[in-house]
Amino acid sequence: MQTPPHHSPIRALLFPYSGEEPLSSRQGWRIIIAWALVFTFPMVLITLLVTVFAATPLYKAVIILLSVLLGGLLIFGLSAWAIVSSFNRIARLRQVQQNKGQ
Repeated sequence: MQTPPHHSPIRALLFPYSGEEPLSSRQGWRIIIAWALVFTFPMVLITLLVTVFAATPLYKAVIILLSVLLGGLLIFGLSAWAIVSSFNRIARLRQVQQNKGQ
């Protein structure tokens, strides 16, 4: 029985897979959601602090916060999707090479 590789806490959260086999769709979605939330949260928090200290009117603060939230989710979600897609492509190529070598 193989023991799972030990990863740092950040790696365990953002990308805990070894690369030996392609990710399932569930694993891919887990990575996309984790990246979108983990990287967007600090942006929203900093934006909230700036709008509070700048005494921004409520309607403008809400628009700014929603823009940062949606933009962050979109940008980091798409980035994670590209990573998962590349990862799966590389893992499939590795499997093909291993099968040809046998």
